[in-house]
Amino acid sequence: MILLLACAEPPIVPDTFPDPGDYALTGPGGPSVSLDAALLDAPCAALTGGAEDIEHHNLVGMHDGFLLLPWAPESGGGGITLYEFSDPCNPVKRGEAYEPLMRETHTLAIGRAAGRTLLAVDTLVDADHGGVGFWDISDPDAPAWLSSLEIPGFAYPDAYFRVSLSAFWQGDLLFLSSGLLGVFVIDVSDATAPEILDNWTEVAFMSGSFHVVGNLALASTAGMSRTMLWDIGDPEDWQLLADFDVVDDLGEAHPYYFANVGGHYAFFARKDEGGGPVVYDIADPTSPVRVGAGFVADGDGGYVVRQNALLFEGESNFGSRYDFSDPSAPAEIARIDMSGDFDTLVPIGNVAVASVDEGGEPGMATLVFPYEAEPDSRAPSLELFNPPDGATWVPVTGRIGLSFDEQIEPVSAHAGAFRVWRQDGAAVSGRFYGQETIVNFVPDDPLDPDTTYFVEVPAGGIADVSGNAVAVATNFSFSTGADLSERPW
Repeated sequence: MILLLACAEPPIVPDTFPDPGDYALTGPGGPSVSLDAALLDAPCAALTGGAEDIEHHNLVGMHDGFLLLPWAPESGGGGITLYEFSDPCNPVKRGEAYEPLMRETHTLAIGRAAGRTLLAVDTLVDADHGGVGFWDISDPDAPAWLSSLEIPGFAYPDAYFRVSLSAFWQGDLLFLSSGLLGVFVIDVSDATAPEILDNWTEVAFMSGSFHVVGNLALASTAGMSRTMLWDIGDPEDWQLLADFDVVDDLGEAHPYYFANVGGHYAFFARKDEGGGPVVYDIADPTSPVRVGAGFVADGDGGYVVRQNALLFEGESNFGSRYDFSDPSAPAEIARIDMSGDFDTLVPIGNVAVASVDEGGEPGMATLVFPYEAEPDSRAPSLELFNPPDGATWVPVTGRIGLSFDEQIEPVSAHAGAFRVWRQDGAAVSGRFYGQETIVNFVPDDPLDPDTTYFVEVPAGGIADVSGNAVAVATNFSFSTGADLSERPW
């Protein structure tokens, strides 16, 4: 008699990945020096553009260890400047370039194509022609204009209705929000010859910004209240998940100027009859929930940015810092002033970079305001990922996204820090894209059908702009079919 013993299947061992911290920045990184406590909430440095700069600045951000400063008015003619920013009160200018086609841009959409690192910006040719253009920023000492693409229906001088307003880069696709023209989906696989693939006109009526976390997209308006959440896992067949109005404390629809994402929250900069951030929880994108709002009666919101338990918002006449430790009741805790239309206040480590997009004093359109004396030492927290854990029937065209509670250094996202493998243990190759608080992984090839995929975001890998790495590992899995394989953790 032969006795047959049932044996459990051995656990799948995934391919070996690089170490989580196996990356290097070209630049020195974000703020890393102690600052004089007497300087808090007072300007310690100014950031300027080139000789053609007419004091019209907007959003700044870190990439590959450098601070990137765009400078361009609505009417066109501007450029970009890269700074070393490890000592934020003594910034060092590196590369700088001017391009007549560039106009005011509201996001920093950075991607890679054909071995180049590229920045997408808004453009203006004349009253009836404009769209998007591309800077090659591969060499921080010599940024160069690469190409541009006009969008149909463009019309200026109206600054919102039929012009490009913001861009979001994910893989070979660039999503260009264009007011009443909707969102253009542009093939940027060859950024020397970008091509319009589609034009979604049902996106929040007047599209202002478009944020994408994996397959989840937040479509927000410019100056209105309507907002939409979409599943764009199938690029040719978007599925509407939620369509709602941002509301005030009385439940009445209220306009916001622009929106942003940080962690599992969406933030809306309230405008008209007061300012302050309005906060929605989008953890369940089919049922977004209004969490709370901060309010300043003399404000008029521009852009809002999260850093951990703080929110920063330009309020047109001043800039405010809010305590976000209780998301249901963001409270203004500090206010700074500068001349001009003060729309943008961006936290970079322990300083906030304030910019005005009109009316700035010569050489003073962007100022650096320290708000903490010591360098930032808080680790970023991963609060939202998509596909969600346990999801099934994810399209084979799907992407994987992470949303953190603060801005991320995009170069820190790499194969060792954002690990993806199949149920047989084979690593999935792909590309990584970071934009403010969001990191996306785009597979090089379509996913396999009826297959489980495992994702690990290990501790010590993805880092914020100050170099603080994720402290707590996160694991999740999803399937392109009906069933999920057993998890290896």
